[in-house]
Amino acid sequence: MARTLIVVGLILVVLGLAWPWLGKLPLGRLPGDIVIRRENFSFYFPLASSLVVSIVLSLLLWLFRR
Repeated sequence: MARTLIVVGLILVVLGLAWPWLGKLPLGRLPGDIVIRRENFSFYFPLASSLVVSIVLSLLLWLFRR
């Protein structure tokens, strides 16, 4: 359990330091993300971005488990 908490903490620190560069990635603006804007209504469903994040996280977890 302690090792897992240390790894999660290190990942959070690295993500926090990389946040300025991560904001420049096109996640959230990919083709396939659904955006509907009306007069008093806005709907956003990041379908393509969710798939990309899911694939990347699945690959990373698969590599760490080996």
